[in-house]
Amino acid sequence: MNSSLNVIFEDNHLLVVNKPGGVLTQADSTGDRSIQEIGKQYLKEKYNKPGNVFLALMSRIDRPASGVIVMARTSKAASRLTQQFKQSTPRKIYYAIVEGEIPPKGKLFDKIYRRGATSYISEKINKGKVAKLDYRKLDYAKGKSLVRINLLTGRHHQIRVQFAYREHYLLGDFRYGSKIKFPHRTIALHARELTIIHPTKKEPLTFSSDIPEYWPDDFNYEL
Repeated sequence: MNSSLNVIFEDNHLLVVNKPGGVLTQADSTGDRSIQEIGKQYLKEKYNKPGNVFLALMSRIDRPASGVIVMARTSKAASRLTQQFKQSTPRKIYYAIVEGEIPPKGKLFDKIYRRGATSYISEKINKGKVAKLDYRKLDYAKGKSLVRINLLTGRHHQIRVQFAYREHYLLGDFRYGSKIKFPHRTIALHARELTIIHPTKKEPLTFSSDIPEYWPDDFNYEL
């Protein structure tokens, strides 16, 4: 996938980008370039900055997913945004395509625990962390549902594992049971909107990103 930087918003405190599916959010053991590293290079070149560039990840999405990523350009912004995310202040809207036809709307409440690179739904009351989301079915075609998700907690692989547990696997998500391929080794999960409070202006800001062009044209993706 193309790892060029698609900037949604930029000021002295924030850099908000649309991460392509298949690109790392943060560097890992693979050595592949991450969106954070690409962002640092972008700022370094644009502003002719010497030495290291400060750029802190405030939101994260899985490598095979795409969508809005918020990064802080100053330590003050990073500190204030970290508090927002700890308090679950930001509103996080995702789009996903899942196998099967789901109910028109619903709430999913589970406990999730992580083992290595994979998360699981816990069947035990005292095991795992609470995972909550609301969803609404936007469209249905060819045995698949387009879903709008309001993510209320931020657990590892939360959307993927909660829908897979109910046998509504995200397209392309082989880790959690899908048998349907999705283009470019991605999955049908896109961080469509993110609303935060600006770290210095104290005003709400909503950032949105377009659905990737390789998603199927069977659905109406309008907000």
